Amino acid sequence: MRSSHALAGSGLVLIVLAGISAHSQPAAAPAPRPSAQTGAISGNIEHGRYIAEHVAMCVECHSGRDRDGNIIDSERYLGAPIPSGPPWATDWALRAPRNKGLPGYDDAMAMRLLTEGSIGRDGTQLKPPMPRFRMTPQDAADVIAFLRSLR
Repeated sequence: MRSSHALAGSGLVLIVLAGISAHSQPAAAPAPRPSAQTGAISGNIEHGRYIAEHVAMCVECHSGRDRDGNIIDSERYLGAPIPSGPPWATDWALRAPRNKGLPGYDDAMAMRLLTEGSIGRDGTQLKPPMPRFRMTPQDAADVIAFLRSLR
């Protein structure tokens, strides 16, 4: 009899702990909602600009530069040669493609690119030095909105 009370008590403790654990988990960020007008992902363009230019630094590789290494304003996000080679032998991209307007990417592909580790349009991992982004869905939506606004 005593062991059945102990077993029941242990089960009750596990149920209570599971309930506490479930309630203490942080809420996931809401996924970006499609725009009512276009069905496209909506995002904050200014926040996307901040991420693309000051956090993810997209502008650094995807923009042309002058002889002094300064970004040429008329070539921002139009693609450019990668200025340096890899620090070790590897399959390294030689050119960063245009990302102004995200040509060739629909919203689902662009979201996958920025949230799942830089997966390209064809479903394969992009070559280094492209960072393996794991953005939140909202940050990715903001970057997508910003890059699409550059058309």
